[in-house]
Parts: sequence; C-alpha cells; structure tokens
Amino acid sequence: MCERHGQAFAALQSQTDRRGFLKSISAGGALVAMPMSMAAALGSTSAMAADKTTVKATHGAGLCNLGIFIAKQRQLAKGDGVELEFVVTPTNTDIVTLFGVGAVDMSMIPYSNFLSLYDAGAPVRVVAGGGVNGCLVVAREGIKSAADMKGKTLGTFQADTLEVLPYDWLKKAGLSFKDVQVRYFNTSPEMAQAFVGGAVDAICAVEPYATQTVAARKGSSVLTDGTDLYGPQYADCVLAVRTPMLEKQPAVVRSVIKALLTAQHQIETDRAGALKETVGTYYKTTMDAATLASQRQPVMIDQRNQARFILERAVSMKEMGYLKKLPDAKLFDWSPLEKVIADNRPLFDSLKLKSA
Repeated sequence: MCERHGQAFAALQSQTDRRGFLKSISAGGALVAMPMSMAAALGSTSAMAADKTTVKATHGAGLCNLGIFIAKQRQLAKGDGVELEFVVTPTNTDIVTLFGVGAVDMSMIPYSNFLSLYDAGAPVRVVAGGGVNGCLVVAREGIKSAADMKGKTLGTFQADTLEVLPYDWLKKAGLSFKDVQVRYFNTSPEMAQAFVGGAVDAICAVEPYATQTVAARKGSSVLTDGTDLYGPQYADCVLAVRTPMLEKQPAVVRSVIKALLTAQHQIETDRAGALKETVGTYYKTTMDAATLASQRQPVMIDQRNQARFILERAVSMKEMGYLKKLPDAKLFDWSPLEKVIADNRPLFDSLKLKSA
C-alpha cells in the first residue's frame, strides 16, 4: 500500500495481533490505547495555522481512493484554507487503528471497517462516499463458480468489504466460509503477489489489483464483480469523520467534501490525467491495468443512495461475528454534503455519478 510510517507502528502491533485486534473492536471492547511514541510522531490531528488548517487523514489502496488522492495532489481544498495530509499506514488494519484511536480525524475507509468501529462506540460518522463497485473475486484456472471453491483457498482482508463480498457470494450459492480455507493478508500488493505466485486459489481484490492479477496469472478469471450480487453502483469505501471535528470544525469537513466533488468532476473529465498522476505514487500497477480497472471502480462522492446497502451489509458483518448489534441510520451524517451541494449546485449537476 504505502511505505511504513516508522517504528511507532511496531509498538501498537505488539499489543495484539491483527485478527485479535479486529475481533476485539467488533466485540465492543475498549479501543487500544495509542503508545506515546505514536502520539508524538503524529502530533495534532488537525493543526490550525494562521492561514490554513491541516487535516490528517488515512486512506486505502484501491481506486475508490482516487478522489481523495487527486484532492490532495492538486490541493483542491487550498482555496478554502484547508490542506490534506496523509498519514501512511503499513497495513489495512493500521488504517482502522489510527482512525479508531483518534490519531487522525478523517479516513477514506471501507464501509465494513467503519461499521466495526461504530459498533465499538468510536465517535465516527459517514459524511460522503469514495468509490463504487470494484470488489472482485478472482480465481485460478479450473475454478468457474462458487461451487468450484469448495475446499479451495481464498485470500482476503479481515473485516473488509473484500471479506463481506465473498461471504455474501458464497452464501447466495448455499455455501459458507466453512467450505473454503480463508487466508488473510495485510496489503493489496501482498495478496496479489500471493495469487500470481500460486499461494492461494482465489482472492477477493479491489481495483486496480484485481485487474492486474487476472492479467498476470494465465487462465485466471473474474467469478464475480459484485454487481451480479448487489446491483450497479454498490458502495465500497466511504469518507468517515470523527464527530469532534464535525462538531467543532464543520466548515473544514465541508471544504474537504467540496474538494472531493471537484476531484470527481476532474476525474470524470480527464481520467487518463488523473491516473497518470497517481499510478506509481499511489497505485503499484501499470497504466494499462489502471485504465481498465478504473472503469470497474469509478469515483462517486455522493453516496446517499447507498445508506440502505451499507446497513444491509451490517447483517452479514454481524453474522460473521464482527458486530454485536445492528446499527441504525444515525451512523450517517449527510448534512455537510448536502450543504456543499446546495452551495455548489453547478459543480454537483456536472457530475456523472451521484445519488440524485
């Protein structure tokens, strides 16, 4: 995903292993305390300067993050006096950890990881979307259906949208995770490499890595891209914000959302330019693979119409043992997005993908 952020992560990871940490969050236990070394390294989560506000955020590796990458690269919130600063993370779990303990105030995060944090009592809300679609089950030669997966090895991430999709897909076919061997990975490049090298029979990967693996392993194919299961434009990652920022700095949140809507417009207008700016820096893949993959996972910031879908996926998360109780619609706060839309109607109307 990204380079390591220093040794501060080692101290945090020593407290609990990855699977244990996620299970402890989903069980409603107290969030782990942040080591002093990490706190010192990260500093203030939202630093106020005389002329700007710096907002620290985490992000993932998929194309659903393209909007926030372009917003940062092109400093699209600068006009409002806001600057995005990314805190790099070595693994997907660290994204959840930093956001959960308050080391950052904002995160482009899979909806499933968000649900785990919300269930644990973290003061967080979904305020916008990131990307839609783009979660694919890719299998080696000889595997053509869910039935063929019995006894095979599936690679994925824990408590991730990439775990929820194969869970739902197998369930629809009358199967379960008991019928396969699930192997969990830390990053998308790591999982892609394992599949290409033959270490696992199938993976559920996000774009652009799903497309990359199909091209790299002869005979492999896509078994599902999620649209046959969920329909078109299903949510993957969402923009989540800690409630203290929502309450104390609503204008800052709105500025970031406006920057994301602007980024979406620019990506829809010049997708090749956006990919050229991010492939290599954020995406460890080729331009050809990224170009093809971007058609499978477009940016869609206004995901108000995906609220029901996310709440329905919480049922699967509860069945998998990640949630103690089912959430309600209070996990969403669309008011900053709706204010930005009202104040920037021409921009919103120009977008190809949106809720309304």
